[in-house]
Amino acid sequence: MDPLEILTDLDNVIPYFQPIFSADEHRVIAYELLGRYITKNGPISLGPFFQDKEIPDEYRLEVDLAVLEKAFSTAIPYEKDILLFINRDADLLIHDADEKLVKLILSFKEKGLSPNQIVFEVSERNSDGDLEDLDHLLRYYRTYGFKLAIDKMGNDSSHLDRIIQLEPDILKVDLQALKSTATGPAYQNILFSLSMLARKIGSMLLFENIETAYQLQYAWRNGGRYYQGFYLMEPQSKFVERDVLKNRLRQECHEFILSEKKKLENLFSLQEEFDVKVQESLNRHRKLQDYTLLLEQLALELDEMAFRMYICDEDGFQKSPNIFKQGYDWISQPEYQEKNWSWRPYFLENIIKMRNEKKGILSDRYNDIETGEHIRTFCLPIDKNHFLFIDLASSYLYNREGLF
Repeated sequence: MDPLEILTDLDNVIPYFQPIFSADEHRVIAYELLGRYITKNGPISLGPFFQDKEIPDEYRLEVDLAVLEKAFSTAIPYEKDILLFINRDADLLIHDADEKLVKLILSFKEKGLSPNQIVFEVSERNSDGDLEDLDHLLRYYRTYGFKLAIDKMGNDSSHLDRIIQLEPDILKVDLQALKSTATGPAYQNILFSLSMLARKIGSMLLFENIETAYQLQYAWRNGGRYYQGFYLMEPQSKFVERDVLKNRLRQECHEFILSEKKKLENLFSLQEEFDVKVQESLNRHRKLQDYTLLLEQLALELDEMAFRMYICDEDGFQKSPNIFKQGYDWISQPEYQEKNWSWRPYFLENIIKMRNEKKGILSDRYNDIETGEHIRTFCLPIDKNHFLFIDLASSYLYNREGLF
């Protein structure tokens, strides 16, 4: 691709629009504005042109503005709640000292295009500039009413402290690595953490590069409000009917809902089953005052389900050794006695909940620090001030549909 050929032929530089769909309405809510160059063999992407650091910034900026001017002209007749995502790298924003981009957007205000419709989609991963300068610039742009999206969150989760300070309207999560269920749990845990971050700072999640139904379900399950990717729709030369995928998305989301409800019902069933089973075991051995003896008896009865048990008081101090399954045998680990676990997330909250409701709780799935396996923990009160914790084996959970 010859940069000078493109610069001298801006008539053949055109915008393309990739639809972005909403989870709440199942319709087009926004478009990402992309650049194409018309050749004798058809349109080609201008992505390589914009990403080529060898091309001077002023050349890239000129072509970018030509794309945007045509895109804005196309957008004017359409509904005013449509968002337009402008993909900009940090260096190009900083280089635009004359604020040509801002002036271009504002020039369309009288024609009906509101600054509130514009979303600056910023990627700073390859920035050569000062990030503090970029932060100031982004805050300044937002005074006009522009929205801010931070791009490529699934690829690079660094600078989380800066993201919290900027409080972007949208976090754009890249699902490129999540092409199959074989993707490692560490990656999925990172994406889950990003969804928690978005919730805390009041940002919306947009999942991009959705190429499979599994990725769409993952985005739905992890709080994604907006979806984008070839599985839904490829970039188009014009705006599409907003309800183009409404029926399909409603049907797919309905299937996601049924699957999630079945999983939650299984979790509730397991929790109830464990509550009854463990209570019955505790009643049979209620005369045992020694916690080690009590745990050893429980281990025999729960041998196929559990691999670790211990007892804590209401403040999180462990009042028993660990009873741990090693191979086919259960061993005692007295070194854990008197350790305190109140620092663990939700520990004290669950203690109060169990004490008030007088029944057990099944945790979410997490990676065990010592074994590295995916596990869940079941805990329940054994008296007013003491609580039994049972770590369930991954092999047992795997055989329970929807729980692994």
